[in-house]
Amino acid sequence: MIDSKVTLAGVELKNPIVVPSGTFGFGREYGQFFDLSELGAICVKGLTPQPREGNPSPRIAETPMGILNSVGLQNPGVDAFIAGELPELRKHDVKIIANISGNTPEEYGGMCEKLSAAGVDMIEVNISCPNVKAGGLAYGTRPELAAEVTEIAKKNSTVPVMVKLSPNVTDITEIARAVEEAGADAISLINTIRGMRIDVNTRRPILKMNTGGLSGPAVLPVAVRMVWETANAVKIPILGMGGVSKGTDAAELMLAGAAAVAVGTASFADVYAPVRVRDELFALAERQGLAHISALTGAAQPW
Repeated sequence: MIDSKVTLAGVELKNPIVVPSGTFGFGREYGQFFDLSELGAICVKGLTPQPREGNPSPRIAETPMGILNSVGLQNPGVDAFIAGELPELRKHDVKIIANISGNTPEEYGGMCEKLSAAGVDMIEVNISCPNVKAGGLAYGTRPELAAEVTEIAKKNSTVPVMVKLSPNVTDITEIARAVEEAGADAISLINTIRGMRIDVNTRRPILKMNTGGLSGPAVLPVAVRMVWETANAVKIPILGMGGVSKGTDAAELMLAGAAAVAVGTASFADVYAPVRVRDELFALAERQGLAHISALTGAAQPW
């Protein structure tokens, strides 16, 4: 039997399969199909200081090899999550990662303080949000903005802080180094790639917000490349994600440098995808004679 345990930012996961924010809700629906304890970690739906209704519909659209979404961070707010959702999640033997989004550094700091006290295992900071103090620029597009919110999160958190990087930048390593230097315990990538589709008959964008985030199998090669570049630029661990739908996809991201891997959009087509990917990944590792699944991390041999 292969040793399936991995460590992410000092937190031991029973296996390297995580479900990423925005694709798994708070786990209630998927818990009807399989035991959530089968997973390494659950990263919950993105939380904001106050409840949000999200963007108007249509806000999800299929594309070849993926989906576009512009949900707009619909969520009940951090306080409602702590009171109503976290106790239910705690009934399962799985690590809980809280994903947070804010418009000011102070909002991030306040949520980190509350969630740390509530006992989540890790906090994932989404820096794809606009900084209202910087004229609406997303934190993840400028190294100094990314560093600023990372520092605030670390200052107010008593649990490990992982920063989720946006791929919509010129040089992903520049942002990665900035958050590492600011104290991040881990990095997750990639977030969705900005895209757009237009209905040729109505001549209107398919999404009400015009553009949205592309996820699914189409983005896997971009994710592998960015994980590879980031792993060669920083020393902190990486949670790799983007287009994983098979065990070989997960293995690619680990070989590129990821310590753990998230399975997201694939769950919309197959609710058992995270567990299936886990089993396929283990089978691949066993065929290759590995004693520990973690031996895959960073093991790619470039030409």
